[in-house]
Amino acid sequence: MRKKLLSSVFLLMLFASCASQRGAWEALRAEEFFTIGMAYFELGRFTDAETWLNRARVADRTLVASEYNLGRIAFETRRFGDAARYFENVLARDPDNVMALQAAAFMRIRNGEFERAEELYLRLLELVPESADNGFNYALVLFGLERFEESEEVLKRYPHALEENPSAILLLARTQRAQNKVEAIDSYANWLLIHTGAPNPQGIFEYAQVLESAGHYARALEQFDSAMEALERDTATLTKAMIRFGKSRVILAVDPHNIEGMTEFSLAITEGFSDTDAISALLTDERITSDNRDEIRRVLNEILIRERERAEQERGGDDEDDDEEEDDDDEDDDD
Repeated sequence: MRKKLLSSVFLLMLFASCASQRGAWEALRAEEFFTIGMAYFELGRFTDAETWLNRARVADRTLVASEYNLGRIAFETRRFGDAARYFENVLARDPDNVMALQAAAFMRIRNGEFERAEELYLRLLELVPESADNGFNYALVLFGLERFEESEEVLKRYPHALEENPSAILLLARTQRAQNKVEAIDSYANWLLIHTGAPNPQGIFEYAQVLESAGHYARALEQFDSAMEALERDTATLTKAMIRFGKSRVILAVDPHNIEGMTEFSLAITEGFSDTDAISALLTDERITSDNRDEIRRVLNEILIRERERAEQERGGDDEDDDEEEDDDDEDDDD
């Protein structure tokens, strides 16, 4: 009996030793895989890095660093949805991991998922309330949610950043502009004063519009010209035609007999400006001369006719597609 008991104890010790060695070996392999993966990451060979980090993650699922760096690779390769999932997998194991929170929240911003980003930034700011960078990103999320007053309040919690960070100052100006606050003028001016990077034509254009709305017409014209000079190529949100139209709107209203107003208006139309609401608004401005108003009305009518013809052509194309489908159905019936 005693021999059997000793034999059983020995076998248990042997199995435990083997299991312990196997666990140590697996952990060692995971570390090696992780090291290889990070070496490839530093070389910018993201496909190879992803392969080895995935091996590390499988070999040792507690190796949070592998999951985190897989998220970094997904970000570098612009797979933002995948990146967010990797970072949130880290958070599932380690809810207070500040780096993973920051990364996951930023990925949600990049995906336009502002509600989810807000949840993550609220948690993040509980952990590191003094972080101006996280505060700025949270304000950015609130701006994206069109909660402009809250966005402004968050930015003002970090006054030091508003003295030195051009991006934060520009966001503050935009929140104030969205609320039609006159303070936006000073904020845009402060932004221009400390902005040292490449010219930002979008921000300058917004500043011109704010100045125009406040009646600072000479300064508005200066900023429209600066925006035109800064815009190297048209973008999805700003074109040279839009800037020309803004400039023409100011001149036509405050210097109605200056031919430059209609010259800029005509150039804007030639270059593709077709915002019928904005053009219609010009017709309600009593400061514009009757001759100029007649020409603006003529141009507006031409644009409306073109839009109507285009809509009719598109509807005609849809009708043709429907007819083809009906013909196909008839052929099927005949068969």
